[in-house]
Amino acid sequence: MNSTHCSVPMSNAELTPSLLSFPSTDNREPAALARKRLKPGERREQILQALAQMLEQPGSERITTAALAARLEVSEAALYRHFASKAQMFEGLIEFIEQTVFSLVNQIAERQSSPMTEGVVAAGAGPLLDAVTSAQLGVRQAAQVVTMLLQFAEKNPGMTRVMVGDALVFENERLQQRMNQFFDKIESSLKQSLRAGAELRGSATPSLDTQVRASVLIAFVVGRLQRFARSNFKRLPCEHLEAALALML
Repeated sequence: MNSTHCSVPMSNAELTPSLLSFPSTDNREPAALARKRLKPGERREQILQALAQMLEQPGSERITTAALAARLEVSEAALYRHFASKAQMFEGLIEFIEQTVFSLVNQIAERQSSPMTEGVVAAGAGPLLDAVTSAQLGVRQAAQVVTMLLQFAEKNPGMTRVMVGDALVFENERLQQRMNQFFDKIESSLKQSLRAGAELRGSATPSLDTQVRASVLIAFVVGRLQRFARSNFKRLPCEHLEAALALML
C-alpha cells in the first residue's frame, strides 16, 4: 500500500524508522519461512508476523487458527507449541505495540526535555521565560506523540485493527481492556506534557483543562485509527495532520 508520511516535523525527536514497523525474520512469504529451519524464538515471531499480515486483509475481523496455520503451511498443533491459545497470539501483538510505542514516547520526552531548557537556564533568562519554554516544549512533545502514534498505525495496518479493537471483538475481554489501558497511559503522558501550558495561561483549573485537552487528542487519534481501519487502509491517519494539531494545540 502506498502511503505518505506524517508531515508534522519531528525536529529533535526524530524516530528510528525500524522501531515503527513489526520486525521481519525474513523477506519471504510466511509459508516459505515455515519450511525453513528457524532459530529458537523466530517461529513465534513468524506466527505473529503472519497474524499481523492477515489482519491487513478485508474481512479479517475474525481470524481462525486453522486459517493462520494454512497461511503458514503448518498444523494447528504447531501453532499451539508456541502459544497456548489464540488470545496469547493477540497478546504478543499487543506487547509489541506497547513496547514500541512506550519506548518512542520515552525517546520523545528525553529529547525534548534538555536542549532548549538548558540553554534558557544557562542564559539566566528568568522564571517567566523558563515557564514559556516549558509550555512550548510540552505542546511540541504532545504533537510529536500524536504524530508517532499515527505513523505507527500507518506502518502497521494490521495492528491498527488490534489497537481500535476491531480484531478483538470475538476474543477474550481482557485483550480489549489491555488496549484501553494502553490509551489511558498515553493520555496520562499527554496530560503531563500539556500541564505547563495550562498553568502559564493562568487557568483557574489547570488540571481540568489539561485533562480535557489530552482526552481530545486521544479521541482524535482513536478516530483517525478507526477511519484508517474501516476504509480498508485507504484514508491515511496523517491526513491534514498539521492543520488538525494546530486547531487542537
